Amino acid sequence: MLVSGFTTALAYLGAGPQEESPPMTLSVAQIALDAVDPRRLAEFWTQALNYRIDGEEEEEGVISLVPENGDGPPIDILAVPEHKSVKNRLHLDLRAPGSTASEEVRRLLDLGAVRADVGQGPDVTWTVLADPEGNEFCILGTG
Repeated sequence: MLVSGFTTALAYLGAGPQEESPPMTLSVAQIALDAVDPRRLAEFWTQALNYRIDGEEEEEGVISLVPENGDGPPIDILAVPEHKSVKNRLHLDLRAPGSTASEEVRRLLDLGAVRADVGQGPDVTWTVLADPEGNEFCILGTG
């Protein structure tokens, strides 16, 4: 049997049998975005993602956004004094079921997004945009 032979080979090489990984215990609880203008960024993301502002007022420089339909993690937008200065090391990859990627890109550009160049080549299947604070995100093709 291939599996038995593979396990024997691993033992011979010193790797030994592999223990099973414990079940995943983490999930995305919240996304946090820094912003010089939290209100403007909140307006953009509520329209882009069909979210709403949770509560009427900012609390301690934070605007909390929640999905209208309960689908997706909450987003906290935090007031900061400095503008974004380098490329994000983490970004959102978004897909729009029910519309084409080009339709979604046009809609987001109309909301205030801008096209962004993070070094992607000309043959990629996604479009890189940035929100009004410069946070990059990608619109993936359908599929």
